[in-house]
Order: sequence, then structure tokens, then C-alpha cells
Amino acid sequence: QVQLVESGGGLVQPGGSLRLSCAASGLTLDHYYIGWFRQAPGKKREGVSCIDRGDGYRYYTDSVKGRFTISRDNAKNTVTLQMNSLEPEDTAIYYCAIDLGDLARCSISPYEYDYWGQGTQVTVSS
Repeated sequence: QVQLVESGGGLVQPGGSLRLSCAASGLTLDHYYIGWFRQAPGKKREGVSCIDRGDGYRYYTDSVKGRFTISRDNAKNTVTLQMNSLEPEDTAIYYCAIDLGDLARCSISPYEYDYWGQGTQVTVSS
């Protein structure tokens, strides 16, 4: 059975950093596209970043470019999202997800993803 577990969320001041981790059981993350998403209260789930199989192509939504970095740690079977220069607008529940499909590139459309974690809360506030 596939399970994803996010960790690393918390409360941070504007300008601060957090490192989110997505750990998997039941499969090897390196074989699949992985996405990070977020959902703020009253808003739709938004794609933040994704990474191709292996250590290839990465995509970031415009609002996080230059601040967030997605990467793999294959030894730990995890995918991390390093978040720097955090802003109050980044406050949301953050989810990781696995796409079992075979697109040419990873996607940040939530509809492409097959398994989801339970999410971790990120709050950016002074």
C-alpha cells in the first residue's frame, strides 16, 4: 500500500525558511513524478512545484520561483521542498503527491496525481 507522509511544517516569520519533506512507503519515489501542492483556507489547491523521474526537469509556479527548491534524497526515499524568503501569502497546508502516469514532463495539475499525503501546515506570520 502506498503511503506518503509530509513533515517539516510550522510557524515561521516572514523572510524565514522551512524545509518540507515527503516520505514514501510502498514504492520508490525516484521512479515517479512528484508534486508539491498547497491549499489556503477558502482557496483551491494550487500546484507549487514538481520534479521528473530521477533528478531531471523541475517546475515551479511563478510565485515561488527563486525562493523554493525541490529535490530528491533517494537514499531516504524522500522528496524535499526547501522554502526560503517565506511570505505571508505562502501560508497554507502543503501536500506532496505521486503521479503514476507517463507524461513527457511532470505537471502541477492536481488531477494528474494518484496518491496524496495528509498535508503539513505552514504558517508565515510575525
